[in-house]
Parts: sequence; structure tokens; C-alpha cells
Amino acid sequence: MSDTVRQPWSLSELVADLRSGRTTPEAALRRSRDRIAGTEERVRAWVAFDESAADSAAAVRTGALGGVPMGVKDIIDLAGLPTRCGSVLRADAGPAERDAPVVEAWRAAGAIPVGKTVTTEFAFFAPGPTRNPANLRHTPGGSSSGSAAAVASGQVPLAIGSQTAGSVTRPAAYCGVASLVLRHGHLSTDGVAGLSPSLDAHGVYAAGVADVSLAWAALTGEPDPARDAHTTPRIALWNAAPLAAVSDEMGAALASAEARLTDRGATIDAFPLEALIAEVTTAHPVVMAYEAARERSAELERADQLSAPLAGLLRTGADTPESDYRAACRLVAAARTELGALLTQYDAVLGPAAPGAAPQGLDATGDPVLSRPWQALGLPTVAVPGLRNAAGLPLGLQVIAGSEAAALRAAVWVERSLNG
Repeated sequence: MSDTVRQPWSLSELVADLRSGRTTPEAALRRSRDRIAGTEERVRAWVAFDESAADSAAAVRTGALGGVPMGVKDIIDLAGLPTRCGSVLRADAGPAERDAPVVEAWRAAGAIPVGKTVTTEFAFFAPGPTRNPANLRHTPGGSSSGSAAAVASGQVPLAIGSQTAGSVTRPAAYCGVASLVLRHGHLSTDGVAGLSPSLDAHGVYAAGVADVSLAWAALTGEPDPARDAHTTPRIALWNAAPLAAVSDEMGAALASAEARLTDRGATIDAFPLEALIAEVTTAHPVVMAYEAARERSAELERADQLSAPLAGLLRTGADTPESDYRAACRLVAAARTELGALLTQYDAVLGPAAPGAAPQGLDATGDPVLSRPWQALGLPTVAVPGLRNAAGLPLGLQVIAGSEAAALRAAVWVERSLNG
């Protein structure tokens, strides 16, 4: 049996077929269910399915997405299904009474939730059963592992997740799909079981960056940035050297990408704030732990029923002095101002999305270190697929900018240039 079931489903092609009448929402839902039936035993991306999806497919008449099947991470409320957060503490949770606002927004855009996708325990480090469709013996990353794997395996062309550290970007990089992490606060996080109010943000997965761009435009009603991705960008290249986390193969891939993008006409300079970003990377876990201990205080009281990593996070946060937390927040705020000034000179920052390819094994989810600073700064990030290591495993890059539209424009250009 093959170790890979990676076969992403193009959102752009499906939307074009739906708009032209070449297919219907009912047919798209059948395709999704058939693919799930044929791959889920190996991928294990789902925890529950929405039996009302067929009724939604028959009724959908509006929205730019026009009946696209979608996965919803199981820390996000979906009416009629429990939100169990990958935790034994929620094993007996009853069904949510209503959709989270973010789900309502996606429904308004025409998406049809198929069901709930696997999350790590309360969106932290303890992995669920999901496997990486690019190689089933390797981690899909965390915590939005089910959503990334469902898209990478072609079970759905669209899925949503959340990011507090690296929970969207890292699974996209490992599984070889595209993702967008929205700016913090861009959409309500009501109805989402988060960890850190100042860090939690929404994310979306699709096969490629142009697909994610289309999804974002459908969600927001703004023009699709992919249509305006023809101008060669000015790029600051972040190699993350002070973090000493990037593998040799990822470093080589980044250098190769730089050469190819330069050949295509991009202006690329060395990122001048490496040391500052390293400081922000150190501040992120302080903020996250302090806020998580308060956001998940009820779970802290039952720490004996949590995984060791999550219990450790909450205990560390509970013991963190408020002065340390405030100092970390001030550092991040000052860095945000300095980086904002830099982004008036560049269209985007480009760097590695993860230290390397997905590690072998399913007992850990990999290191989120390369997402921590950008999440602390609250900036939108786009994971760009297309590169591979010698073994054929995906190596993802990430594009960071001051707005979703700017990040998507630059990322679409990068993706097209790298893939010819």
C-alpha cells in the first residue's frame, strides 16, 4: 500500500464548475463523501460528520463559493455537533446550539460544512490520530492537523483552522498545501475554544495560494488579490539564522527559491530585523502561557486529566509574574511598530514556514518556532507549497505582509514563479 494519499482538490476549478453549471453542490458533496470513504481509514482527519450537509447542498443559492464542501476544526462550534477539542474533558460535550460567527461567515459565502476535523488537545501539542497525506508515516503537524490533511488528501477543497503559535502554517507546510492566517482580530473568535486571546487567529486551507486567495475574497467580499498578482514584488528575505532552527535542506530550498525569484525579476534584500524577530520569538511563549492559564483555568483545575505538555503550559502560565507578561507585550508592541515601518519599503517578508519537512512518526507535531514571531505580531501569513526535499516531502515557505491582500498578492506571485 502506498505511503501517500496526497491529491489536493482545486477550489478554483470547483468554483468555476459550480458557477458555470458544469457541476452542482450536490455533486461536489458526493465527491467529497466518496473521497472521504476511500481515504479516511488511512488519513483519519475527521471526528464527526454533519448529516444536514446534504440539505444545505440542496438549498444553497447564494454566496461566491456556491456550495463548496468545507471542514471545520473541532475547537470551532458547528451547530448540531459537539465541540470536543481533542480532549477527554470534552468527551461528553453536547451538540453546539449554533454556529460560531466564523462558520456563519463561511456559510454566507456559500461553503457547506461537511463535519468536524481533528485537532490536537485544546489546540496545543498532544497529537490526534491524523496522518500526513504526503507520507502517512509522518506527522501532519498541529494543531489544525485534520483540516490540513483533509485538504491535502482531496477530501474537501476548503477547510478552516486556528493558529495561536504555528497551528495553521506548520500543517500546511508539512502536508504540502496553502494556508492563510488572518490578522488577529479580523474576525470574531466567539464560539472558538481558544488558548490565548491576544494570539488566537483564524486560518483557512486550500490546495494552492490562488485557491486560498479566492476563498478569502469570497469570505470578505473584497477583490481577489490573485487577479492583481502580476507586479514583481519587493521582498525582504528572512532566513531565521539567529533562531538556529532551520534545517540544511530547508536552508538550501530557501536559497534556491531566492535565486529563482530573482531570475523572475523580484527585488530581494536580506531581512534587516533578524535580531528583533528573535526577541519576539522568545516573548511569544510568555504571552501564550500567561493568557492560556487564564483562558483555560477550568482545565487547569483538572490538570491531572490533561497531557503533560498542556498541563505544563497552564502551570507555567499560572506561575508567570504579571510583570513578565507585561514586558513581553511591550516588546511585541514596539517590534510591531518597527516592522510596520519596514513593510512600507517592502511588499512582503519571505521565509521558511517550518524548520524542515514533516518529521517521521505520529507522537509529536513538530516545532512551531518559525511561526511564533509573526503570530505574536498579529500579521497575516500565507504558506506557499511547491518545494520538496530529496525524499519528496513538502517544504513550505511563508509570506508575511501588513494585510491579507498584500500577503496573498505576493504569495500568489511567489507560487507561480516557483512552479513555472
